[in-house]
Amino acid sequence: MKKLLLVLLASVTIAKADEGMWLPQLISALNYADMKKNGFKLSAEQIYSINKSSMKDAVVQFGGGCTAEIISNEGLILTNHHCGFSSIAALSSVANDYLKNGYWAMNKGEELRCENLSVMFIQRIEDVTAKVLGGLNPKFSDVQKDSAIKATVKALEIAAKTDGMDAFIRPFFYGNEYYMFVTQTYRDVRLVGTPPESIGKFGDETDNWVWPRHNADFSMFRIYADKDNKPADYSKDNVPYKPKYFFPISLKGAEKGDFTMVYGFPGRTTEYLSSNAVDLLVNQQDPIRVRLREKRLAVLETDMKKNDTLRLMYTSRYAGIANYYKKWDGEMKGLKKFDAVNKKKAFEQGLLDLVKTDAVKLAKCNGLFSAFQKTYTEYAPLSKQYDYYTECLLGIDGLRYSNTYANVFAELKKKQAGKENKFDKLLEDFKKTVPFKNLNPATDKKLCQAMLSVYATDIEAGNRPPYLDSLLNAHKGNAASLTDFLYANTSFVNNAKAQVMLSDFEKSAAVYERDPFYQLATAVTKYYQTAIIPQLQYLDLQINDLQKEYVQLLREIYKNKKFYPDANSTLRVAYGKVDDYQPRDGVRYAHYTTLDGLVDKNAMGIEDYYVKPRLLELHAAKDYGQYADKQGKLRVAFIASNHTTGGNSGSPVLNAKGELIGTNFDRNWEGTMSDVMYNVNQCRNITLDVRFTLWIVDKYAGAGYLLNEMKIIK
Repeated sequence: MKKLLLVLLASVTIAKADEGMWLPQLISALNYADMKKNGFKLSAEQIYSINKSSMKDAVVQFGGGCTAEIISNEGLILTNHHCGFSSIAALSSVANDYLKNGYWAMNKGEELRCENLSVMFIQRIEDVTAKVLGGLNPKFSDVQKDSAIKATVKALEIAAKTDGMDAFIRPFFYGNEYYMFVTQTYRDVRLVGTPPESIGKFGDETDNWVWPRHNADFSMFRIYADKDNKPADYSKDNVPYKPKYFFPISLKGAEKGDFTMVYGFPGRTTEYLSSNAVDLLVNQQDPIRVRLREKRLAVLETDMKKNDTLRLMYTSRYAGIANYYKKWDGEMKGLKKFDAVNKKKAFEQGLLDLVKTDAVKLAKCNGLFSAFQKTYTEYAPLSKQYDYYTECLLGIDGLRYSNTYANVFAELKKKQAGKENKFDKLLEDFKKTVPFKNLNPATDKKLCQAMLSVYATDIEAGNRPPYLDSLLNAHKGNAASLTDFLYANTSFVNNAKAQVMLSDFEKSAAVYERDPFYQLATAVTKYYQTAIIPQLQYLDLQINDLQKEYVQLLREIYKNKKFYPDANSTLRVAYGKVDDYQPRDGVRYAHYTTLDGLVDKNAMGIEDYYVKPRLLELHAAKDYGQYADKQGKLRVAFIASNHTTGGNSGSPVLNAKGELIGTNFDRNWEGTMSDVMYNVNQCRNITLDVRFTLWIVDKYAGAGYLLNEMKIIK
């Protein structure tokens, strides 16, 4: 039994060489010896230092959700095409469609300003656990503790905000530890170049979350600063940022067994969940979310094919919906294949067996597992309700948009009462949104009918917002009839009616407040915010407390083991090795792909595999130059066993010498389960080979001048 327990422990909770998302400031103490053993050739201080320049100074959080890396002494940054997608879309129009055709600035004067795009640097990371938890009164209730911690965290963050620096504090190990991140944000970021989406998104949804891959998922931007190299709002007087550190680029590539390291901002993982939580995820949450997103995607796809206006209007939203649709589908199937629920249950039983001679620890374990079971039993039906709210009802753009008018009505009432208000400004802002730029009423009507239909079928009467129930009853449960009624009688999502409404809103507000779509939107919001979400939040607090106690107990029992904290959008290091894998019986995938494979896919005639003739012509010429591998092939991407997740998109992938060999952009479909349980035989991160990136820049785009900024190692 003891031997079985150790096997289960290794597969469920304790990090192996390839598993883990490690805090960079703790590498020296926790991981350096293991990294050296696996081939790493630099010092821990070269990864993270607050006294001298280090790799951390070349890694930025891009746009608040992705990662990017600095690759030149002039602030040039490299990230994914899908990370820059929304900024590129915002710069595009039907006349200048940079998404479809790509864009390359041939000098700094042609670089395009990206409004509302910023990058964030980490200046230092500080352990503030003692400051946050040290003064807590042991007699406090859970709610009192939570309030006291939040107050202390806020005070510490405010105190750290000096000299242009910002700060935020995050809990780790479910609140057993706290770290403060002192940051600096640059707000002037400009587009330098992007390949056409036929290359950047080659394979699109057909290949998303899968291997083998052949897309050049990258885009390039530049950070600008004031004359003192400090953050500044956009100005023509700003100059390219001079970084403390930038990554040298290796043209030597990566072969099977080579050490690799990913440095970035992984979003969220939950590696220490109980069997109850994994059971809920696999058998309820993921199936619901996948089914609802599939229905929304079908509606959008049909309309996007009608014309370029609708395609551009919905392309970013479609990509966002599709991304996690496929991720959740792969996660669900991967966890089932891994028999995750039973593995978690076996681990928990093994833990009970291990501590059976320690009465105190045995009682703690039994108490925890019993509490988990009780809490998740209460949580499951509320979770279902919440998923149908966010993935179904809020999938109707018109409903979400109508609800935003609640603030306008509230501010008008303040004005009418002679109180200070923002009504006039809000009204002017809403006037700018009509005609609608991101909502096509005909498309949204189809979404509305589809979503109301599934909602009425899947959520029983009595568990719906009462106003929605009354509308469904009035239309005899017919979602099509209800949808026709809503769109025929609303002023909120009809361009002509909305313009009339906004022109006399103050005078006729009482009429518009009775609009059925507005009443539905506010009724739905009120119901979930009062009847469902507070209960979920209460149970979430209970679950977090249970998780905190559980993780702390594991760390006490396995004192000599290394534990990594779950990802929470903070700077992390992951490391592993280039490797192939076997997704199913009789199939083994190689660790890299080449341009030959891209051309083979193109020949299949599938829409997602279309590329412009120029790429095919370059392939035919075989002019790969210094970017070819030893066999004369041009490699596109490679896979490795680095533990990554959302937020790692755009992260630098480095070799043993800290040289850039690629840009992380995805995971294999069979390995998306790694957010919950990591399996070294199944989980792979997918990396765009930097040689293909540079070949596109140089040979395809003709922007080879950019290479002169870089430090390229042959």
